Amino acid sequence: MYLTIPQLTSALAVRDLTDPAQGPHAMQELLDGVISRLTQLWDIPATTHRTTGLVATADNYDRLGYAPDDVTRDQRYSRHASPTVMLRSHTSAGIPAVLDSLAPVADPYDRLHVLPGLVYRRDAVDRTHVGTPHQVDLWRLKARGLLGEDDLHRMADAVVDSVLPGAHWRAVPATHSYTSHGMQIDVQTPAGWLELAECGLVRAKVLRSSGLDPRRWCGLALGMGLDRALMLRKGIGDIRLLRSPDPRVSSQLLDLQPWRPVSLMPAVRRDLSVLCGPDMDEETLGDAARDTLGADADVLESLVIRARTPVEQLPAPAVVRLNAQPGQVNLLVRLTLQALDRTLTDTEANALRDRVYLALHEGPVLELTG
Repeated sequence: MYLTIPQLTSALAVRDLTDPAQGPHAMQELLDGVISRLTQLWDIPATTHRTTGLVATADNYDRLGYAPDDVTRDQRYSRHASPTVMLRSHTSAGIPAVLDSLAPVADPYDRLHVLPGLVYRRDAVDRTHVGTPHQVDLWRLKARGLLGEDDLHRMADAVVDSVLPGAHWRAVPATHSYTSHGMQIDVQTPAGWLELAECGLVRAKVLRSSGLDPRRWCGLALGMGLDRALMLRKGIGDIRLLRSPDPRVSSQLLDLQPWRPVSLMPAVRRDLSVLCGPDMDEETLGDAARDTLGADADVLESLVIRARTPVEQLPAPAVVRLNAQPGQVNLLVRLTLQALDRTLTDTEANALRDRVYLALHEGPVLELTG
């Protein structure tokens, strides 16, 4: 399941909406506001680190304390280029290099390190998920001083108030491999409580792995998904709109003013019946669908498994018709297709349906729309 060269090239070509060098976007204003709030709160400088999405697997996992058998390492959910190199699954993969750079520091030190950018995942397809979301890691690293849970709560409060001024939030205990006293930050929205970020105190073992003495060094770590943060701030309901070239949409993504709805084109639904391995789920199917659609992937609004039936439970005529094999499962998958800039014709929808079907179906008998 290693990435091919075309897949790797395509992934690295995706525009990073946090990077001013790639054009202006409201996400940059949102991030700048968070950085300014934290540096003013603590009266410290900030350094922003921008690195390629291609990282050492050890930096993405091992040096951040992930266990060898952690499910997040599974190639079904992360995107590996080789046994030792991968597309980062979180912006925290840049932290080991930041910590390494601090080893020679002998003087008192206190700085905010900002690591924004794209991360790469095999994810479900719906209005709130995408295979290349944006994240930011915000790490306050300090030498010759103490940082504790009160500092962490003040950090969380400042981030929430910057992203969603006046919003109510709550802290839910959470466990992370590279922090202690971890918590998930949920914000109250009209749709209920939603996760905005996660944070914690930097673990001593992570500091030690870069040669930093935890008796001298300490830190606060916070990670936040910027797509969701921007969607909540502006009131946007479909993540695909963040990249839409439609002038009615793109003109609204240059600032943080509330979203003014535009009329979207009607959605088209197509159902598929596919045979596949028993470990396939909406994340792996969604990634395969995005990959096969390529430039047309933004037309796929959602992919949902509506039913899952082991071959052994299928009626005998169906097993014969499909030439199904023991151990396979039959999935009923619903595709929702919706172009943001035009109405899809039945012919276009059927052609997209067939492309996805061929990518997902693992049986010898094909049921194409023709």
